[in-house]
Amino acid sequence: MSWNPLDWFGDAQQALFEGLVQPLLFRAGQGNLLEDGFDATGWLLVGLLQIGVMLTFMRALERWRPVEPVTDRAEVRTDIVYTVVHRLGLFRVLMFFTIDPLWDAVAGEARLLGLRGLDLDRLWPGVTDVAIVSFFVYLLVFDFADYWFHRAQHRFHWWWQLHALHHSQRQMTMWSDNRNHLLDDLLRDSLFVLLAMVIGVPPGQFVALVAVTQLVESLSHANVRMDFGRLGSRLLVGPRFHRLHHSIGLGHEGDGPGTLGGRNFAVLFPVWDLLFRTARYDGLDHLTGIRDQLPEEGGRDYGRGFWTQQWLGLRRLAGRA
Repeated sequence: MSWNPLDWFGDAQQALFEGLVQPLLFRAGQGNLLEDGFDATGWLLVGLLQIGVMLTFMRALERWRPVEPVTDRAEVRTDIVYTVVHRLGLFRVLMFFTIDPLWDAVAGEARLLGLRGLDLDRLWPGVTDVAIVSFFVYLLVFDFADYWFHRAQHRFHWWWQLHALHHSQRQMTMWSDNRNHLLDDLLRDSLFVLLAMVIGVPPGQFVALVAVTQLVESLSHANVRMDFGRLGSRLLVGPRFHRLHHSIGLGHEGDGPGTLGGRNFAVLFPVWDLLFRTARYDGLDHLTGIRDQLPEEGGRDYGRGFWTQQWLGLRRLAGRA
């Protein structure tokens, strides 16, 4: 009998749900949320698997060939908090009780009006019926949207005040990917939930798309001296390519100091940066962070600790920090 990873995942999800999540829901008097709880268990399991890969494979890479020694471990511990909040489903619980009901209502109204999504996987019958092909098509569409979303974060002043939190980490590691303002993440997740509805992504594939993207992002932020070579670095975003995006002055500035812009916006596939002329491939040892953090540039405070960083992000958005 052949081994099917999807069967294994389904069995593990069922076991985790019945052994942990379902009893907790009943104890909390939320038996009406069993279906949503089962879906949340899938996200929890994916997060646990991701963290397992990070603690084994990616941590080994960081120990093998680090770009720089980690001297500010308190900041890295804060990044771990962000990772736990996002990868283990706590952020999705927040979305479930805030924004998800709105999108469900929008989808319901669209169906009542006879509006249908694009059903992207049916555009090429016989080709996208193959699961791996349709998955890659969805991945390309999501990554193209992510590229422009990321450019917008660097283009608009108000949006940069939130996204700057992500760039304020001076000690990049595999944990740095989820270091984002919650409001910024809410905007991004809302976009991709709506995009998934429009192009008809099946729920199971949506989970896989998010999981693959997050793992690549964790690797691209890792503190590892790694390059995929001349060809590979043009096919997949790696640590060298993305580190330049976080480099002081190079990754977040445009034509001159203090102007918004940047380089290397792609999340998965550098082809978008190559097509739209925002790619740059030189260098690895650039210092990471934001110019205005430097003492000689004013030493702007982006906060230490999860809640302080969130609060300062809102103050920057309001023009008060």
